[in-house]
Amino acid sequence: MKALQLINYGSISESLKFSEVEKPSISKEDVLIEVKAAAINPIDKSIILGNLQRMLPLTLPCTVAYDVSGIITDLGTDTNDFKVGDFVYARVPQEQMGTLAEYVAVNQFAISKKPANISFEDAAGIPLAMLTALQSFEAANLKRDDRVLVHAGSGGVGTLAIQYAKAKGAYVYTTTSTANVEWVKALGADKVVDYKKEDYKSIVSSVDIVLDTLGGDYSLEAFEVLKKGGIVVSVKGPLDENTAKNIGMTGYKLPETIKQLENDKDAQYKFVFMHPNGHHLNQVRQLVEQTLIKPVTDTVYPFEKSIEAFTHLATGRAKGKIIISFQF
Repeated sequence: MKALQLINYGSISESLKFSEVEKPSISKEDVLIEVKAAAINPIDKSIILGNLQRMLPLTLPCTVAYDVSGIITDLGTDTNDFKVGDFVYARVPQEQMGTLAEYVAVNQFAISKKPANISFEDAAGIPLAMLTALQSFEAANLKRDDRVLVHAGSGGVGTLAIQYAKAKGAYVYTTTSTANVEWVKALGADKVVDYKKEDYKSIVSSVDIVLDTLGGDYSLEAFEVLKKGGIVVSVKGPLDENTAKNIGMTGYKLPETIKQLENDKDAQYKFVFMHPNGHHLNQVRQLVEQTLIKPVTDTVYPFEKSIEAFTHLATGRAKGKIIISFQF
């Protein structure tokens, strides 16, 4: 079968190659998916550039990407909830990375039936970003009428986080650039802050939850707009101590600056590692079918132009998700 593989770490143009590889075999808990579409994400770019070699060691060459939608063509002996011919979508587990191929084997617990009212291309753009948003808000115990700040509202995670929070009844602030203000408002955000013209810290205050998608100084500034007793959930800032312990980092301590800010606001800081979860994707499927969440797709490329798609991703200017389709 055809696949796009990482052959060495470095620049996008020199590190990726189309190859002929064997169709994957499946274990007893796997399904085999004929790939109809895949999405690419910032983590894929970071892997290609070699930025994550210590955290995610790989044996090269290897097929790239995590998000997928497609049709089940084979089932492991211990799969119970799916059948051949089902339309599904997933963010595949790390050990099964490689959705930019004609077929991919995926553990059944990572997949869900695809929302029936959207295309394979739109469905492929949902899993990683939506799971990041959902699991972040789950960690924050999001409730109706909570006031929420979502940074980078026009990004892959931001576009879906805004819609998910609104579907749960929250009041949503978000930040974006001038060119995207009206577009992000249309996603449902209650207050959009143009960070090129305004200081969000002078507009946003006393929120229950900050979803920190940017890290750096934003992780610290989050406490300035947080109400007493609120929570900062980060997907880019420092690890919290429980997360570090769970991944085997003994002796890790939360940076003193964040610990002090936690104490000053009687607040919580949590880091969230997104994990594949078919049950969560099934919840999302229902929200999509109720049109409470709509996928946001920037550009769809044919599989043969996958390297061009990665070049687009590397600009950081996509509004929504970049999709690679096997249906052209």
